[in-house]
Amino acid sequence: MLIADDQFASCLGTVMDANPNMPEKLAGRIVDEGLKFVTACSRNPGVGLAPSRIVDEGWHALLLHTAMYTELCDRLGGTFVHHCPGYDPTEYDPEILDRTREKITALGWEADPELWGPPSDETLVSVAAKCQHAPECTIKPMPKPEWP
Repeated sequence: MLIADDQFASCLGTVMDANPNMPEKLAGRIVDEGLKFVTACSRNPGVGLAPSRIVDEGWHALLLHTAMYTELCDRLGGTFVHHCPGYDPTEYDPEILDRTREKITALGWEADPELWGPPSDETLVSVAAKCQHAPECTIKPMPKPEWP
């Protein structure tokens, strides 16, 4: 277990608050995938990974719980996984998601295939998160943020 049950419930509530009428089970799946994503980033610094738009919603929920998120990153190896928002669906690169799913699989988990689709795939759910991480804003964990 990466976070305590009460922390998970709080993140689940954040996803549901941002997405009215979302089933609780789906919100839980989204938080689960967000946790897998953060772990994959922590364990693969410098690789350049990115979440799908749906998984990004779970990551946003984790980020909003700053104390818990900082402690989680510390436990995962001490590398804080910064969020670098970006949105340009024309720059969608499926190879980034493939690489991210491969890193999740290498950790012994399965990436939920329904939640790792392209940015236009809203057949399962339309989420509030408007980030689409493209090649220029893939997530590269670092001890300090890089400023231009």
